[in-house]
Amino acid sequence: MTAGLLDVPTAATLLARGGVLAYPTEGVWGLGCDPFDEAAVLRLLDIKQRSVDKGVILIAGDASQLDAIVDWARLADAPRARVHESWPGPNTWVVPARTDVPAWITGAHDSVAVRVTAQAEVVALCAAFGGALVSTSANLSGEPAVASRDALDPRLLARVDGVLDGETGGRTSPSTIRDAVTGDTLRA
Repeated sequence: MTAGLLDVPTAATLLARGGVLAYPTEGVWGLGCDPFDEAAVLRLLDIKQRSVDKGVILIAGDASQLDAIVDWARLADAPRARVHESWPGPNTWVVPARTDVPAWITGAHDSVAVRVTAQAEVVALCAAFGGALVSTSANLSGEPAVASRDALDPRLLARVDGVLDGETGGRTSPSTIRDAVTGDTLRA
């Protein structure tokens, strides 16, 4: 493994300095960075070999960390309640994005995919960092997501700045993705 194992405070400092981090989520390993640091997001997408047009998922330790990203007012009361009632947990929702959210986060969409995690290390990391993080699976585009640190692709590890020490939450698949407006499941 090229990238070193980091504790939460060191990982938060790395993120604040524009770094890209591999970290455990509820079911698979993720890649993250500061979503408002364009260079970091573009570097993460280059590492993953993913198009910026697709947008990225954001993960938070608390729903309030998403307020700078989500336009909650554009979501009716019932869908908003459904979203909040599903958190914390492995439930990602596509919700209306604020109009000032950069395109490197939303891609070619006017919405953004977000979730509030229950994974302890990520909750602590978001608190130490002071906000939500990019959370895309830690694999090259087209490759399967991985559930263990030992399964991380060495080509990916050679390009990230660090790896948060920890284990996934025990799920065997990435989070469920649903459209908050329609309730449709986009990824089971």
